[in-house]
Amino acid sequence: MKQIHRLLALAGLLLVSNTHATTVSENFATDPLANGWSIFGETNLFTWDSTNHVEDVTWDSSQPDSFLYRPLGAVLTKENDFRLAFDLELLDATGYNYSCQLAVDLFHYTDATNALYSHANGTLPNVFEFAYFPGTDLLSPSESGTLTDSNADYYFAYDNQELNPGVTYSVTISHTAGSPTVTGQILTNGVPFSTLPIVYAQSISNFQLDTLSLSCFQDDGYGDSILAHGSVGNIVVTFQPPPPILYYSGYLTNGVWAATFLSQTNWNYALERSGDLRNWTTVNPGNAGTGTNLVLLDNNPPATNAFYRIQAQRP
Repeated sequence: MKQIHRLLALAGLLLVSNTHATTVSENFATDPLANGWSIFGETNLFTWDSTNHVEDVTWDSSQPDSFLYRPLGAVLTKENDFRLAFDLELLDATGYNYSCQLAVDLFHYTDATNALYSHANGTLPNVFEFAYFPGTDLLSPSESGTLTDSNADYYFAYDNQELNPGVTYSVTISHTAGSPTVTGQILTNGVPFSTLPIVYAQSISNFQLDTLSLSCFQDDGYGDSILAHGSVGNIVVTFQPPPPILYYSGYLTNGVWAATFLSQTNWNYALERSGDLRNWTTVNPGNAGTGTNLVLLDNNPPATNAFYRIQAQRP
């Protein structure tokens, strides 16, 4: 269903419209491959468990990058609130040398499936990820929530605890609109296990995320690897779209009415005019949002007073 928002144009007024949170969920009650999911890479790493309603995953870093994935139906950026939650149970997890991770992600599909993409070697733009690294003789076990921007700069919050086989961990990682951070929480049977309290941060710019994935990444070719088996269930992604219009101002210049506002991508905008606040005429239709300031003009304003409003509509 199309979302439409109409905002009255009052010069100098901060205008914010309400948008409803969107939820993408998967409880694996049915085969995910018949429910909008697809596999990129090695199909034998993913098996639907129809009895327990989970997806069994083999994280084998000797295999090429492989994903069980589904589109979000939206592009999430730094200006969105969003959260990824799921249940994780491991049967076993063995890391070698400095290990690789097992992961559940939001990522940008065209980046993740690019032949030049290498998660193990740090070429990983546009990722929001929960990862677990099993402990080795060289590395303590760790779990983390990571966010990387379009330049592959990153922020991650982590903890150095082992995830034990046979225990169901309820994982949540979250991003707050406008912030360069990730927060996280892991529960076992409703009891806090970790809040990912240790932070390492670089300066994060904007990013784009459009895909949910259970991810198996190829290792770096230098012996840092992982072999793990487990299951993922009860996935929920919740995100709040940014408001379609921010910071409106309107003014008359050289006989032309100009409406200026901060637009958002994935929205179309039109300028409407009324003389009585009941009947409205579109005077400037079909303008795609750019994520920057947009100016809509009424080149033939009436001689008498008029009211203006911006219509914002998702395509």
